[in-house]
Amino acid sequence: MKKRFFGALFAGLFCISPLFAQYKSTIKNETILFNNLDQLLPLKNLDQLRIAVVVPNAAKYRMFTDQLARYANTKAFDFNKFDEDIKYYNTIIVAGKEDDLDADCLTQLKQAVLNNKKVILCHFFENDKNKKSLSEHPQSDLIELLAPFSEIGQRQMAMSIFGGLPITAGNVKTTQTRLQYGAASSSNLNLNKLTKKIDAIAQEAIDKQATPGAVVMIVKDGQVLLEKSYGFHTYAKAISTKTSDIFDLASVSKIAGTTPVIMRLTERNIINLDSTMGHYLWQAKYTNKKDIKLRSVMLHEAGFTPFIPFYKYLKGGDVVSAVDVNHQVKMADNSYILNNYYRDVMWPEMLKSPVKPTGNYVYSDISMYVMKEVAEHQTAEPMQDYVQENFYRPLGMKRAGYLPRERFAKDEIVPTEQDTSFRKTLLEGYVHDQGAAMAGGIAGHAGLFATANDLAIYGQLLLNRGEYGGERYFKTETIDLFTSRQSASSRRGLGFDRWDPNPKNEYPSKLANSTVFGHTGYTGTCIWIDPQNQLIYIFLSNRVHPQVNTKLLDLNIRSRIQDAIYETINESQK
Repeated sequence: MKKRFFGALFAGLFCISPLFAQYKSTIKNETILFNNLDQLLPLKNLDQLRIAVVVPNAAKYRMFTDQLARYANTKAFDFNKFDEDIKYYNTIIVAGKEDDLDADCLTQLKQAVLNNKKVILCHFFENDKNKKSLSEHPQSDLIELLAPFSEIGQRQMAMSIFGGLPITAGNVKTTQTRLQYGAASSSNLNLNKLTKKIDAIAQEAIDKQATPGAVVMIVKDGQVLLEKSYGFHTYAKAISTKTSDIFDLASVSKIAGTTPVIMRLTERNIINLDSTMGHYLWQAKYTNKKDIKLRSVMLHEAGFTPFIPFYKYLKGGDVVSAVDVNHQVKMADNSYILNNYYRDVMWPEMLKSPVKPTGNYVYSDISMYVMKEVAEHQTAEPMQDYVQENFYRPLGMKRAGYLPRERFAKDEIVPTEQDTSFRKTLLEGYVHDQGAAMAGGIAGHAGLFATANDLAIYGQLLLNRGEYGGERYFKTETIDLFTSRQSASSRRGLGFDRWDPNPKNEYPSKLANSTVFGHTGYTGTCIWIDPQNQLIYIFLSNRVHPQVNTKLLDLNIRSRIQDAIYETINESQK
């Protein structure tokens, strides 16, 4: 099995040049760390932490608490009911200046340690006279950090706790393990010029109604260089787009939802890509798909039909506007489909659908329906739960997931189409793809919602070749296998789309290089990861609002922004 797994990796046809992540922090971090007990910092295993942040004044420490919240779910308190407030938290971050942290406070912190809580004391000083440790004893049972009380000092302290900044001052040092924010001012790129270019392209898209709004994010060398929102949720201009907004990722779900599950199962020998659909799926065993290998499925070379418009075949009574005992699968506001419609109608129809000879590239959504079925049969767990438990929560992808309306307010989710023919409503937090909606909002090819920051974390995990936040999620060879070109008939990796070697196509950008991999989404999204330049580019929009149109593609918005990024990088290297 191992021989088959690694065979494709080192096959002569597919040349891989491993490029490890290169965190290049150019920020002078003034944070000093004392007593890093149990090497707790930078914090790891975010899914296991329940973090309380205690500050004397919410407004004065806003930069600190907001920066902490970029990395993990936190709950902020003041000192008034300290002992009671922190009772159900296992990690306590306490911040203040010397006059805020009196003897009684320090005594309570020591009590928290006795209560098996990890306590991180963040001491801010206003001048060098106060630049000293409060715990005073080298064997203190408190982890203590020291930083100047300024906006920059607060952000640096917060990033240091999570590994967004390496701590290099003092005797106790750490390394960068996560994304670094606020690095733009230290970049050698002409970011002012780049931002103006991107602003103009984004505004053109909005002015020509290619999309009502968008978010653009650029990460280079582990540093967030640009994270900017444009326009509004809709053309009514009632809600401005924010960088924290959640977007329907459409087919980006294939590489950020289903593919990491398949990567994990493959490297653990739970599935073998050279085994067949019939081997893993009982219902496929006696169909025309029984001998199709999973590798062909992942490459879109299984001979599947590209698309089955299931919504066109609905019968009277299959969909109703109010939930009842037989219609409990919600597809949108006031739209419910017959229970088990996917199980009883859609999946059997896919298994009965015709196939052509394998080996030729035909992009098909059925491929990822299949891989989701394989994954769920092998893990005995719904895929949406598996990705949360194994990836999103431990990584700190706080908003990524399926069925976002179950977790977030409607105005935090960017709407997509005003559906006039099928669900007859504005789609707000319900998947745009009709088939995925009919499957309950969770499918292998669509259904994932996320912010740009969520995708940036995932992109950095891939750039790091499987490691992020001090934890290893994948073997390096697994990342190399899935993201490199693995097809003799197309540019594709396993699940991942890639740079097109045909220069006429200029895909995904005329200036992209052969290491680039990622994916686009029908709703107007993309993520492209460039190991050669240690670059992540993310574009999120709702170009299908209010109706599906091709203006975003016609204007070449996504690629032109990517071109502008490369032009800026090339100029810096002259």
